Amino acid sequence: MIFESHAHYDDEKFDIDRDDLLERMPDEGVEYIINVAANIDSAYKCVELAKKYDYIYAAVGVHPDDVENMKKEDLKTIKELSDYDKVVAVGEIGLDYYYENSSKELQKLWFSEQIETAKELQLPIIVHSRDAAKDTMDIIKSTDAKQIGGVIHCYSGSSELAREYVKMGFYIGVGGVVTFKNANKLKEVVKEISIDNILIETDSPYLAPVPNRGKRNDSSNLKYVIQQIAELKNMSYEEVLKSTYENAKKLFRIK
Repeated sequence: MIFESHAHYDDEKFDIDRDDLLERMPDEGVEYIINVAANIDSAYKCVELAKKYDYIYAAVGVHPDDVENMKKEDLKTIKELSDYDKVVAVGEIGLDYYYENSSKELQKLWFSEQIETAKELQLPIIVHSRDAAKDTMDIIKSTDAKQIGGVIHCYSGSSELAREYVKMGFYIGVGGVVTFKNANKLKEVVKEISIDNILIETDSPYLAPVPNRGKRNDSSNLKYVIQQIAELKNMSYEEVLKSTYENAKKLFRIK
């Protein structure tokens, strides 16, 4: 009963064995997967995967690295794709100032526009924020995104900021990074916030946890994330498993 809240199985790194891998996931205890788009082409692929596999759901949106050529028509496409009942979120959207593949001004514009689209659709958002903590929070506040809530994916901020997000009804996405030796800040966040505010994720094919760090990631590795959270919070594996499962079902409104 693992709920994988963030993966990219449409990524080309899965082209050689995608179907074989996904068909095995239920045997690995993975009951649900949210496959998250990076751009409009990816969004179509995410919907196709959701149609093909009962346990896969989709999020549609444009990642900050891909907004340089984004157009108003893309917002219309997001809305049209969201008519499919297995599209459960708008994402992955946000800000990335580490690579800055798109200008900061365009990133902020399209982050705000996609939040407004999510509000129209009444869908939660999946937020990417890297080296952009203040601007991300400012936009979430200015757009009143707490109306719809969401998850701060691959969380890398402070405990103080995490508590502020939680107060607004957002979840904190925790993945393989929490198993890294140098991930002290994230480990403190996990210790300090309630298990009721945590989702587990892989960001597959990226960020595989220890002991598979550096390899292609997939949802079967979530057991290592669950175990690390359990140790940090002095909880049992089963308690973390159950709570994160229920949290994700609640956020994405899956019955």
